[in-house]
Amino acid sequence: MTGTPLRVGLVGYGLAGSVFHAPLIAATEGLTLDTVVTSNPQRQEQARAQFPDVRTVATPDELFARAGELDLIVVASPNKTHVPLATTALKAGLPVVVDKPVAGTAAEARDLAALAEERGLLLSVFQNRRWDNDFLTLRKLLAEGELGDVWRFESRFERWRPKPKGGWRESGDPAEIGGLLYDLGSHVVDQALVLFGPATQVYAESVIRRAGAEADDDTFIAITHANGVRSHLHVSATAAQLGPRFRVLGSQAGYVKYGLDPQEAALREGEHPGATDGWGTEDESLWGHLGSGESPLTGGGRPVPTLPGDYPAYYAAVAAALREGATNPVTAHEAAAALDVLEAARRSARDGVAVRL
Repeated sequence: MTGTPLRVGLVGYGLAGSVFHAPLIAATEGLTLDTVVTSNPQRQEQARAQFPDVRTVATPDELFARAGELDLIVVASPNKTHVPLATTALKAGLPVVVDKPVAGTAAEARDLAALAEERGLLLSVFQNRRWDNDFLTLRKLLAEGELGDVWRFESRFERWRPKPKGGWRESGDPAEIGGLLYDLGSHVVDQALVLFGPATQVYAESVIRRAGAEADDDTFIAITHANGVRSHLHVSATAAQLGPRFRVLGSQAGYVKYGLDPQEAALREGEHPGATDGWGTEDESLWGHLGSGESPLTGGGRPVPTLPGDYPAYYAAVAAALREGATNPVTAHEAAAALDVLEAARRSARDGVAVRL
């Protein structure tokens, strides 16, 4: 990729901004991290230490005052700010990447998509777990027909965090758009829709289990897809024993995979893509198994090498979309379809009924 790098303004330098977005932006050819917005002096210092050439400002208004000097805005601030900040950026004539969930409702997501289309601007949603190692491997197996007709897709994103950490992600205030349904649920629902297409019915159970917790911390979502596949999705902070990340059952074989993609852990440890060999690869002992059988440990079958995870591919695709008109890696319309499911799941859990879409 040639030419002057596209200048990126990053709003928010908490977990999403500092661990995911900033390192991935900095590692992407054709992009440069120009400005970080955070009102926290310690985070400003952290940003300058990690990226010596970056500017820091305290408010989004200071960033938008320099809109003419920027080429892309990335919104990695708390969920409730996603829609207003993305709206301001688009009205300022700037393409936008928004962390998931792009909005609290599907209607808001579609309104943002309409605004971006009206202005002829890119609006992309950061669904990084489409580039998880296990997800890429499963997509390859499905494309090659290794499982036959898929009957059921089980996906678990479970953690053991018996004590609430607090903060807006665990707030019970609906305005904060917190809780696991909209956090980890955004990932597992998006993956299910990418793999198996539109949903026609949703059933969910969503509870608060931990003492002192305010938002859902143990949620189950069942999706019936238009093609007949059933997705059973679990997200939890209260799983003392973790289940398989994926268990996919088909007419010819099943695929079982334990363990999480290693990229988040690497980013949390300060490792950056491109700085070391083997980015996104995992040990052979964690490979999933494909086939049939009754082994309680592997599910039977043969080990399948896990493809390397590739979070850097997201921002590479964003840069290509901006420079060359390539395909938007994750559209707001796709995010809106996932929000349709999340909203239906919330209604289902509240009312104890299955919701038709």
